[in-house]
Amino acid sequence: MTTSEPAARPEPTTTYEQARDELAEVVRRLEAGGLTLEESLALWERGEELAGICQHWLDAARERLAAAAPEQPAG
Repeated sequence: MTTSEPAARPEPTTTYEQARDELAEVVRRLEAGGLTLEESLALWERGEELAGICQHWLDAARERLAAAAPEQPAG
C-alpha cells in the first residue's frame, strides 16, 4: 500500500543565512562572467540547490508563525 503524501525531506545542515550568503556569491560570480560553460552550469546547479534550502527555511518559518498565531474566526 502506498500513500499519496510526499516523503519528509531531512532538514538541511546549512542555515538559511549560510545558504543566502553563498547564493548571493554564486549570483555575483555568474553575473561577472568569464567562466567556462561547465563552471557556469555547476554554479547554476549549486544556486538552484541553495535556493531550495532557502525556500525550505522560509516555508518552515511560515509554518511556525501560522502555528503560533491565534485562530481567526471564519468569515
